[in-house]
Amino acid sequence: MRAHSVDRPADLDKVRESYDRVADNYVHMVATTGLGDIRLQPWLKATMDAFADTVSDLGPVLDVGCGPGTVTAYLVERGLDASGVDLSPRMIENARRLHPECRFDVASATELDLAEGSLGGVLGWWSLFNLPRDVLPQVLAMFARALKPGGHFITATHVGDEDAVRTEAYGGVSVRWTTHKWRPEELVHLIERAGLSPVAELRLPADEQIGPGVVVVAKRPA
Repeated sequence: MRAHSVDRPADLDKVRESYDRVADNYVHMVATTGLGDIRLQPWLKATMDAFADTVSDLGPVLDVGCGPGTVTAYLVERGLDASGVDLSPRMIENARRLHPECRFDVASATELDLAEGSLGGVLGWWSLFNLPRDVLPQVLAMFARALKPGGHFITATHVGDEDAVRTEAYGGVSVRWTTHKWRPEELVHLIERAGLSPVAELRLPADEQIGPGVVVVAKRPA
């Protein structure tokens, strides 16, 4: 799947290779600690439940950057026609193994070929922060076009004033990616520029496991 209107990040291959290396450790972390499992995080679960209720009758839902498919599978359990894509082939291998009832494909957020008005919902759930600052607006615009009128987009990401270059993750595995952090108001502005109307926002304080974050839900105007 390829969208020529979205620039290819210069570090895309390095990011893909990094997530391939950490995929198995990430799956183990979710299974043993619950981090990343919205079922065990009541505020995130409530946000996802509200999203699911809103888009349930609007058509297919695409989870972009689905990782091992935890959220995709939850939405399918809720009765949605949900599928997932991820940059990392190893993440997708794990997703297919763990959730054989779901549909998963390997693809970057910058390589999707999405027909206009084809989706009832799109997720960028803790998955868009690796996109360079000049690429994220292009991806958001693509999502906005792909949504049906009244369709919803939900995203969660890291909050901050400075980007962070990661060299190891999930048990000391060697990686190379940049976490691009956004102030909530900056992210909302980008979403509005893409043509979507924000409808809800949840700000998450830092805890012992992860820094501050934000969840934003927006819809394509009817």
